[in-house]
Amino acid sequence: MPPTPDTTPGPPPTRASSDLDRLAELYRQMLLVRRVEEESARAYAEGKIGGFLHLYIGQEAVAVGALAALRPEDYVVTTYRDHGIALAKGMTPRALLAELFGKSTGCSRGLGGSMHMFDREHNMLGGYGIVGGHIPLAAGVAFASKYRADGRVTVCFFGEGAVSIGGFHEGLSLAALWKLPIVFICENNEYAMGTPLSRSMSVEDVSLKALGYGMDRDRFVVDDVLEVERRIGEAVKRAREESLPTLVEVRTYRFRGHSMSDPAKYRTPAELEERKQRDPLARARASLVQRGLDEQRVEALERSVEAEVADAVKFANESPEPTLADLEPTTYKGPFAY
Repeated sequence: MPPTPDTTPGPPPTRASSDLDRLAELYRQMLLVRRVEEESARAYAEGKIGGFLHLYIGQEAVAVGALAALRPEDYVVTTYRDHGIALAKGMTPRALLAELFGKSTGCSRGLGGSMHMFDREHNMLGGYGIVGGHIPLAAGVAFASKYRADGRVTVCFFGEGAVSIGGFHEGLSLAALWKLPIVFICENNEYAMGTPLSRSMSVEDVSLKALGYGMDRDRFVVDDVLEVERRIGEAVKRAREESLPTLVEVRTYRFRGHSMSDPAKYRTPAELEERKQRDPLARARASLVQRGLDEQRVEALERSVEAEVADAVKFANESPEPTLADLEPTTYKGPFAY
């Protein structure tokens, strides 16, 4: 018997009360993203995932920290490196892995794949494959919120490679002109595909782009997930209470290539190893222990993540593939009258 469609709930919409418990929850989410991505890489190598696969390994603190500052009703729009962002927004590992495996129990019935994670229930409005093309769409979502006066904030993620694209400037220009409740987050992982910053931008401080539009800005290196939550939280508060946009550049680093087909030979092993020594995931774990969380509790948390990931892999493996019956309702909206 094929498994039933996934209906398991995502992460809780509110954080625990104490700083230690909150950090433990954020660490759990970061570890979940890391392990799902590692299993995705394994499945891709086994031929269970087709097409492109852009992993979020190394950047987990960005998504988890940023989305911790949001309310469940807030919107997220992002680029094609979207797995970790989808999980942080509330998508379950089952729904995500089933989508990667091309199964009908995936978030888009297995028809979207890696670059197009979408979860209407959790207001995850999609990953998009066209570099920078989604930024004006995010501005449109924020415009709708302002028009409806619904109090929602839109967060838009993109890489530094998108800041030279016309859509980036169009989106920021309109957001500033119309005073939209949106936060633009540039995940600057220092390589636009395989091109380093020094060869792709004349000014490496992406946040300076905000000055051309009279927009607030922020810029920081991602070492601590709690700092990400706090800094992005300030921009979210500005958007929600003042209906003003912010451009935030977060300096991060991906440990894998641009995609699974990229061997990442444009950087040295020494550079990669040096960055791994500053892994925000490992830092969060060390901070938990230093602050007094018992090692046994940390290990129990890690075992629960391993069990959740193993369950999701099993679910994806056993789920059925889409059938011809899925084509019409996912291609056309009907019924039609001729």
